[in-house]
Amino acid sequence: MTTISPSESRESESSDAAETVDVLIVGAGLSGIGAAHHLQSKLPGKSYAILESRGAIGGTWDLFRYPGIRSDSDMYTLGYNFRPWTGDKSIADGKDIREYIEDTARDGGIDKHIRFHHRVVKASWSTATSTWTVVAERSDTGATVTFEASFLMCCSGYYDYAKGFTPEFEGVDDFRGTVVHPQLWPEDLDYSGKKVVVIGSGATAITLAPNLARDAEHVTLLQRSPSYIMSLPSKDPVALALRKYLPSKAAYGITRLKNAVTAIGMYVLCQRYPNFMKKQIRKLQEKWLPEGYDLDTHFTPKYNPWDQRLCLVPDNDLFRCIRKGEVELVTDHIDRFTGDGIRLRSGKHLDADIVVTATGLNLVAFGHVDLEVDGKTVDLTETMAYKGMMLTDVPNFAFVVGYTNASWTLKADLVCDYVSRLLGHMDESGYREVRLKRDQSVGEEPFLDFAAGYVLRSVDTFPKQGSEAPWRLRMNYFRDLPVLRFGSLVDDNMSFR
Repeated sequence: MTTISPSESRESESSDAAETVDVLIVGAGLSGIGAAHHLQSKLPGKSYAILESRGAIGGTWDLFRYPGIRSDSDMYTLGYNFRPWTGDKSIADGKDIREYIEDTARDGGIDKHIRFHHRVVKASWSTATSTWTVVAERSDTGATVTFEASFLMCCSGYYDYAKGFTPEFEGVDDFRGTVVHPQLWPEDLDYSGKKVVVIGSGATAITLAPNLARDAEHVTLLQRSPSYIMSLPSKDPVALALRKYLPSKAAYGITRLKNAVTAIGMYVLCQRYPNFMKKQIRKLQEKWLPEGYDLDTHFTPKYNPWDQRLCLVPDNDLFRCIRKGEVELVTDHIDRFTGDGIRLRSGKHLDADIVVTATGLNLVAFGHVDLEVDGKTVDLTETMAYKGMMLTDVPNFAFVVGYTNASWTLKADLVCDYVSRLLGHMDESGYREVRLKRDQSVGEEPFLDFAAGYVLRSVDTFPKQGSEAPWRLRMNYFRDLPVLRFGSLVDDNMSFR
């Protein structure tokens, strides 16, 4: 097979020749750029390319542009383990996160390996040649291009970038105002002096409400049921203090460890002692909200803490807006849209010029890519995930899915490090294929054991996880760390050829 350089590839898109690389990475977001860095730093002799369906680096952090878009995890753990976060804010704005990813790609020369506007539609594995043949459609030219690779790594996350989730609302066509989903936020949307209703109770809704309140006449946050919401300082005082006395990498490493311990510790406490943690969260909220505020209705979920993701706001911004009367929190069900707002089941009417449906996201496994192995279509629901990163009977394939209870990148870094070690082991041993065989004695469980609505709507279309290690998808960084970074690469579930 002939290897074509990136420049030659761009000049001859219509050629039947396939560009050939050792590793093909799908997605140029946080995970994809991180995967490229790990690969080229640990295995500098490997050639690789990144296929990105959009026209920019950043993935989720480039797609979402709604007001106030920010991290819902601290940047000392959402940042890469190899690149210190040097921003002042621990809870960072979307623009700053996007620039952090772009800087990582540029400084490492990774950006030269990215093929923009390449949407992968099909990937076929041939056992005879130990090769993935990947077909991508170019959204800028309409051309179809082909790549060949020895190893395929999917770093496209699990959000469906085409559209978010919006329930069917009766009477929505009668509404004379503007309805917008945060995933497709219009650049020219003018909400200054307007009455805005934000529907939702998750991270997006609680981010939008205080940011819209700066210019809107009034903002109503309408939720069907409450979420657990806590506040964190937007700046980490420990991190800023450490920077004054320690080298950048040392200060970053200590802060990263501290915050990882804090996040996992909070999760474990919530799972083991839910009633105790409910009381602690309530005590904090009582301090942040006006005296006598109806916490039972608006801030007391029916589920236990961390059965769904716990939402964070920086510097009490949502609670401060509620105290000032800039944001009104309403807990009720929608009866129907009217010409000038929303009528609730309680009979109350919410006047609105703009309605923002922050009602969730759609999940999709591996970005709608059709996988084939030796001409047979892979049914993902019949596969089982191995260590949360590889699939049974899908050779030379890995994927990144981060933690739901901590920063995504904590898991992404571990996966990328493991894959690099695995590829190195295969090279040293002369192997061209690694394949996972399912242990029939291990029971099946849903891929994501998480009660959030966006997960429950789609989890049946995902691979399964197993009931025990190494098939179980752990949501604990400190349990994964020794296994994925320092543990054995080979076990009886793996076969090499």
